[in-house]
Amino acid sequence: MNNKKINKIVVGMSGGVDSSIAALLLVKQNYDVVGLFMKNWDDNLPDNSCPAEQDWKDATRVATKIGIPCFSVDFSKEYWDRVFTYFLNELKAGRTPNPDVLCNKEIKFGPFIEFAKSLGADKIATGHYARVEERNGKFLLRKAVDLSKDQSYFLNQLSQKQLGWVVFPLGEINKVDVRKIAKENGLVTAEKKDSTGICFIGERNFKNFLKNYLPAMPGNIIDIKSKKTLGKHEGLMYYTLGQRRGLGIGGQKDGNGESFFVVGKDLKTNSLFVTQGEESFLFSSGLFASHMNWIPQMPNEKNFECFAKFRYRQEDQAVAVEILDSLHIKVVFKVKQRAITPGQFVVLYDSLGYVLGGGVIDEVIE
Repeated sequence: MNNKKINKIVVGMSGGVDSSIAALLLVKQNYDVVGLFMKNWDDNLPDNSCPAEQDWKDATRVATKIGIPCFSVDFSKEYWDRVFTYFLNELKAGRTPNPDVLCNKEIKFGPFIEFAKSLGADKIATGHYARVEERNGKFLLRKAVDLSKDQSYFLNQLSQKQLGWVVFPLGEINKVDVRKIAKENGLVTAEKKDSTGICFIGERNFKNFLKNYLPAMPGNIIDIKSKKTLGKHEGLMYYTLGQRRGLGIGGQKDGNGESFFVVGKDLKTNSLFVTQGEESFLFSSGLFASHMNWIPQMPNEKNFECFAKFRYRQEDQAVAVEILDSLHIKVVFKVKQRAITPGQFVVLYDSLGYVLGGGVIDEVIE
């Protein structure tokens, strides 16, 4: 980023250590920095505690410490309309959505940018571990230097316009150094635990949370091989492919003692299919995906080889890709993959860690 001119940069401050250091590094580079705390969910917990309130306090304490103003903006309505409604609809369709990807596209790099513009911003910044590079007027998305924390997977749906607006100060830094810098500068977030899971559920029980929005529809749990009914499930929306915990069907008299795994769902009969020990049902040779977002643009070749991730924190897998049209692809795995899940995202990478694009997994090729 050009340092000759001091630009105003609005930093998304979550109250965590990563966004704290993103803001601090920009201050040290003499940018005119403003913090912006986004409230995306009314998240009071059963014990009447509100994590967002504590996060806001931490964000303001960091902002005061490093000498920048910090504002709060409520995007709850936008989040409900653009992210949470999608999340519920995907669950009703028997899929396993990834709302964090959509949150980045529709909120953190959507209304956030527009609000930052109203504050006179030239750029926005977040605490994501990723890199953006400009080349020949196009913006490229690349993995972070710290591959163990890389979050490019969650950014696969960003447009060229969005990528052109953002900087990622942590793209070249290791997480251990982020913690170290926070401690050296006396920031209250230095040892704060990283947030995990879906933001609007937080520490709450997933099933109890969903019962507030989707009616539970119990049905049969069926052994896919013997077709025997083994028990009852609480609702297909609570289960995902490959899951083995929380099925409540252990200790079958004629079982072999091995764990049961979820291997399929049937919305028409409201049935959950499982198998015991034998995981071959979970492996597939490829997938079809839609809603492809190409970065920076769709490749010229209809068929090409690259690498892919089908979930966060997965090692890159070698694949062959066939472009069916601008929004649809077929992906064939070099090595069969376990528990590929419709509703999740497949993200394509080249050998240097640049994101080629990403889309929603629609169908698994057995």
